[in-house]
Amino acid sequence: MRLVVLGGGGFRVPLVHARLLHDPDRLVDELVLHDVDPARLRAIGAVLEQQASGASWLRVRTTGDLDTALAGADVVFSAIRVGGLTGRTLDERVALRHGLLGQETVGVGGICYALRTVPVAVRIAERMARLAPDAWLINFSNPAGVVTEAVSAILGDRVVGICDSPVGLCRRVATALDVPYSDAWFDYVGLNHLGWLRGVLVDGRDRLPALFADEQALTSFEEGKLFGAGWLRTLRAIPNEYLHYYYYARETLAQLQEQPSTRGEFLREQQEGFYRRVAERPGDALRLWEHTRDERERTYLAEGRAVSGAGERASCDLDGGGYERVAVALMTAIAKNRTSTLILNVPGRGAVSELDPDAVVELPCVVDGNGPRPVTAGPIPEHCAGLMRQVKAAERATISAAITRSREQALLAMATHPLVDSVAVAERVLDEYVAAFGELADLG
Repeated sequence: MRLVVLGGGGFRVPLVHARLLHDPDRLVDELVLHDVDPARLRAIGAVLEQQASGASWLRVRTTGDLDTALAGADVVFSAIRVGGLTGRTLDERVALRHGLLGQETVGVGGICYALRTVPVAVRIAERMARLAPDAWLINFSNPAGVVTEAVSAILGDRVVGICDSPVGLCRRVATALDVPYSDAWFDYVGLNHLGWLRGVLVDGRDRLPALFADEQALTSFEEGKLFGAGWLRTLRAIPNEYLHYYYYARETLAQLQEQPSTRGEFLREQQEGFYRRVAERPGDALRLWEHTRDERERTYLAEGRAVSGAGERASCDLDGGGYERVAVALMTAIAKNRTSTLILNVPGRGAVSELDPDAVVELPCVVDGNGPRPVTAGPIPEHCAGLMRQVKAAERATISAAITRSREQALLAMATHPLVDSVAVAERVLDEYVAAFGELADLG
């Protein structure tokens, strides 16, 4: 099988490569990395060469030409970041300057990121439809739900969005309950970066109520520390970690404004250092990557932990689902017609009755050779459904703005997002984003 990774010079690519090396099926025998930055490709190529340690059965090629990469692909992983980490820092800083939360996928920062990313993702999908019409597109690119919904207009059900946050949450809750992850059914529903774990079924019994009754277990993992036992018992659900930006918006904004650097600024400095050091010492590429990755994982969502007083991430919290695990499991289920259940971003097709059937949602899907089929979620509490509807409306306006280049739709997306409390501020933020990004000049 020929697997293509778009954004192949990205920092997380060695995680995919390592997963493929340890795949007992050896499903992929050719890995093609595409990136617009040759220096990044060379650096990641050096990491992969040392990681392979003589495993010659998995061939790795690199290219800067999109058509060359896509031609003949069986599966495409899209992990592009339009504007790079410099763009992310602007997404975050502009929002903070106007008293709004700055985060790459949430609020106005996420909307600006999507306005840049959707047009590129759509062009890639159009090339893919021509050059590899039978291939599956597995979308890593953020904001994952928005990009997946936009691209599904071209590729239909052959595009699937993935995120590691839900499965990471489910693994941590299973550990807190002391039940094997593989023995449980996780009742999870929402949008990307806006979901809730509502039940954990083991032998036909929901084990989540027992977790709410056990204070020590409930606060033993990351989400329990972030949200607190009292709020989790009030919700009767465990929220995705990104809901901290909604439930504790005021406190998180204050924390972000006090911090000397945003997450994007931290990652930009860290990764620039990594790629520079690999260019200087290519023989140490794998060791440098491992050290940088450890630092990256331990500082994840630092602002939320500062607000909640959760302290440093525990080692058990570092074991997320892993984009690479979800993506390879999805690819294997489809290619081998091997039935699996995964939490994915797909059109709901009626599985979430509170949203229209074409809306991309994040929920458990049964996957086999026919692709993913979402499992009906059942009634959603109104406080969850209301937030989902409002965010989905902002996502839809964002997609419309990105495709039609409509300033009115871009403003509608920003001004009606639940984390924005002023049309006037939304207008000023949009003006500053348009001035900062050449890709948005036609929205001016």
